[in-house]
Amino acid sequence: MQEALMQQGLDITLFGMGIVFTFLLLLVICTTIMSRVMTRFFPEAEPAAVRSAAPAAQSTAGNARLRKIIEEAVKQHRNRRK
Repeated sequence: MQEALMQQGLDITLFGMGIVFTFLLLLVICTTIMSRVMTRFFPEAEPAAVRSAAPAAQSTAGNARLRKIIEEAVKQHRNRRK
């Protein structure tokens, strides 16, 4: 009697796990297909690069300042290791 109940419990467990696995597999397949359809028929527009003269001057000064900061950090790091 108890063996029949154990077998029935195992059958129900495996059946339930099979249904969940099948559902998740179907969900992944559908999501992949939808993603490919969306990227194929509705591609993202590439953003237009807008440049002006003022930020270029600021970025050059910022790059020089950043370079000095990085050089000082490297020097401090090397001095600590000695």
